[in-house]
Amino acid sequence: MRLPSSIFVSVSLFTAETTAALYLSSTYRSAGDQIWQGLTLLFTLVPSVLVQLTLTFIHRDLSRDRPLVLLLHLLQLGPIVRCLEAFCIYGSVGRVEEPYVSITRKKQIPRGGQSEEVERQVGQAEGKLFTHRAAFARTSVIQAFLGSAPQLTLQLYICVLQQGVSIGRGTLMVISLLSIVYGALRCNILAIKIKYDDYEVDVSPMAYLCIFLWRSFEIATRVLVLVLFSSVLQLWVLPVVLLNFLVFFLYPWILFWQSHSPFPENIEKTLTRVGTTIVLCLLTFLYAGINMFCWSAVQVKLNDPDLINKSQNWYRMAVYYMLRFVENASLLLLWYIYKTDFYNFLCAPLLVLQLLVAYAIAIFFMLVFYQICHPCRRLFSSSMTQGLWNCSSLLCIMCNTASPQNRPMEKPPRPATCTESANDGAHDTASDTTDDMPNETSYDMLDDTIYENASDMDNKACDGINGDINHSVSCNA
Repeated sequence: MRLPSSIFVSVSLFTAETTAALYLSSTYRSAGDQIWQGLTLLFTLVPSVLVQLTLTFIHRDLSRDRPLVLLLHLLQLGPIVRCLEAFCIYGSVGRVEEPYVSITRKKQIPRGGQSEEVERQVGQAEGKLFTHRAAFARTSVIQAFLGSAPQLTLQLYICVLQQGVSIGRGTLMVISLLSIVYGALRCNILAIKIKYDDYEVDVSPMAYLCIFLWRSFEIATRVLVLVLFSSVLQLWVLPVVLLNFLVFFLYPWILFWQSHSPFPENIEKTLTRVGTTIVLCLLTFLYAGINMFCWSAVQVKLNDPDLINKSQNWYRMAVYYMLRFVENASLLLLWYIYKTDFYNFLCAPLLVLQLLVAYAIAIFFMLVFYQICHPCRRLFSSSMTQGLWNCSSLLCIMCNTASPQNRPMEKPPRPATCTESANDGAHDTASDTTDDMPNETSYDMLDDTIYENASDMDNKACDGINGDINHSVSCNA
């Protein structure tokens, strides 16, 4: 049985960030900065409350008689208690004989074209540890993107305004960045475990390293872009953030509405329809918070029984990174245009170039992970490279179709090849013959073929007309 090290890391980051935020808020209060103090406490207490609710919901403490645990959760000490409980369970393994065990069957990743099923006995203690790991994986994502990410953005913005970094603020920023990257890493691993639940998945250290570098460059670049833009255009940063948030919050609901699926009722038996709606809104709220700063590996699908989209959609990922790169470049361009003398100590063009290159490096490590280091890459139904290439080709075709110079132009009328008398006599026949011909303005590629066919048909029509005229003349003679 593996040591619950992921639980220890999650609780350590949660405790360290909360402590650093409380200390920094006290320094803001001493300096008289009431606004910064309030926002720092807001981005600390709100995710902490959500973490306590998540742990209580997953462990179903409300339906169990555990008043002491509920009290500790109210005191915001729930993660520490859960961590101690997990290590106590790990230490008791092997000392007491399990009264019963359950048998699980997992498939192995196919290596030579065949996949074998492996049976394994899971004891009661190991099942409890699995529940603890799953709970802390989800709380790490909540803490990262609903607490650490806004906290890091706020503290970096204060550093830019005050042109200085204090020890307390710098410590909190470092811990927040580590918490965000770790939460994104847990989100990736969680997505793999959910999508390939039937397989025994083993993530290599190289995969962890690729995810860490990918998420570090992506998140750091995104936060810096938002901070630079907000420092020169304070009034416009709120519409940008709200637009991003609303798009990703409403997107799963729009897909759910288009699918005409029934309202999901299998989340929790004890929840009413109102409670289920609140849970789904919190889920899409977290999904929007993740996509605000980086690509969410877990794609929400409300019409699925597991509420997760288990298919690998390369097109959606490619469109997201293309649009996000364009958005970051646009925000940096606006910052460069409207920047004040405050940034004279910086080389602005070099900074813009560095941030764009950093985001490109993040995309590079993402490609390396999915192409080389992904533990289930043999199970992909389609190649990632081919999917991204098809998406790029589709976008190019759409751009070429929409461009004015590529629109088909009408051809000038060609001179008639028959005499006017013959055309007058054969007007009805020629019109009936050419009714089934393709439209000349449909595609430029078909113009030559269309005109050749039209010429042949005109010549045939003229021959037929001349033949009819000659025949009539001979008869009259």
